[in-house]
Amino acid sequence: MGQRPADDGAGAQDRTDSVRALRRGLAVLRHINAVGSTSAAAIARALDIPRPTVYRLLQTLEEEGYVAFSASSSQVRVTRLSASLGDGYASHSRVCQAAGPVFGEQGPRLVWPLDLTVYENAAMVIHETTHTRSPLSIDRGMIGYRLPMLRTSAGRAYLAFCRDEERAMILDHLRRIPDPEDRPFLEEAWLKRMIEETRRRAIGVRDGGEFRPKTSSIAAPVMVDDRVEAVVSMIWIRTALSLDEAISAHSDALLGIARAIARTISAQPNEAVP
Repeated sequence: MGQRPADDGAGAQDRTDSVRALRRGLAVLRHINAVGSTSAAAIARALDIPRPTVYRLLQTLEEEGYVAFSASSSQVRVTRLSASLGDGYASHSRVCQAAGPVFGEQGPRLVWPLDLTVYENAAMVIHETTHTRSPLSIDRGMIGYRLPMLRTSAGRAYLAFCRDEERAMILDHLRRIPDPEDRPFLEEAWLKRMIEETRRRAIGVRDGGEFRPKTSSIAAPVMVDDRVEAVVSMIWIRTALSLDEAISAHSDALLGIARAIARTISAQPNEAVP
């Protein structure tokens, strides 16, 4: 009966290296899926893996379709192909992948920075941005930043255009959160007026210094099948433009960006995981 030939040292080392690389790759993928959006440097710190190794692993994962780099920042996130490996952020990833090319094309034309936000647990969370590329931005490192629902144009746009039952649940949640800054905006009269005005304008607005007093913003919903998938906001320095000037000059372009993202999302095929 023949014996299995003994491994030489090189073969055993190759297998050891391959297993180590596989374990590291899976750890990287799990980490990205858990945090939603991150950078190679942050992954290297979190997992104690050399940064060049992280870059090589991310390159392989991107080539295989499991992660995607942001078109406007150094952030990386899972794709829909990774949906079976985790939940939550994979569904947001398709919105970000749709927004990236649109932001890349339209962002330089508007000049003022754009944010793509997605509703998560009583806040609008920035998942894509052009802050790092806009020469007029006064903010940096915005991806992952949580924006309040009632004091930002993104939150107001979401509340105005989401379904009635979802709006009621969000407002009930906000009323249970003891945030004194939200109290004036939870009054029924203010909410009714805000929703009516936002729907009439087709965009949400922030111009009263209630959040980041140096800036103002307008926001348009990304509507897919009567559902708000995300919100696109444009932010500007208050001393540079009045609200009326910003709406007159930029609201049509912002609504066009939101519609372009929605069309891209609608055209995306359902990806099967092999």
